[in-house]
Amino acid sequence: MAFFEMEIYEVSMSFVESVYKLTRSFPEEERYCLVSQMRRAAVSIPSNIAEGNGRGHSKEYLHFLYDARGSLMELRTQFDISKRLGYLNEADYSSLTESYERLRRMLMNLISSIRRKSVSKSGLKEK
Repeated sequence: MAFFEMEIYEVSMSFVESVYKLTRSFPEEERYCLVSQMRRAAVSIPSNIAEGNGRGHSKEYLHFLYDARGSLMELRTQFDISKRLGYLNEADYSSLTESYERLRRMLMNLISSIRRKSVSKSGLKEK
């Protein structure tokens, strides 16, 4: 299945939009710091899903999915920092963390699915 047909891709793209919209209200002094870092981490998630999907082997696909997971975890930390600094109110923070959790579960399910398929093709037992 092409990456743009996958639900996880669409969910991750919506997540990027949410991050962009919410960071518009951050202080100007954060434009090249926290805002830039959050936006790059957010964009990295669907980008890695797409790039991994375009690779020819499960091992490479998994590598990019793990990168997407790392960017997602990085972003979750940045949500916490933003809330502590008063840049995110409780409602926005809750909305972002709910979206984060949904995307995290989807990503972990995709990783598990690809690992199972990879193991079954190789005839090895999963660790």
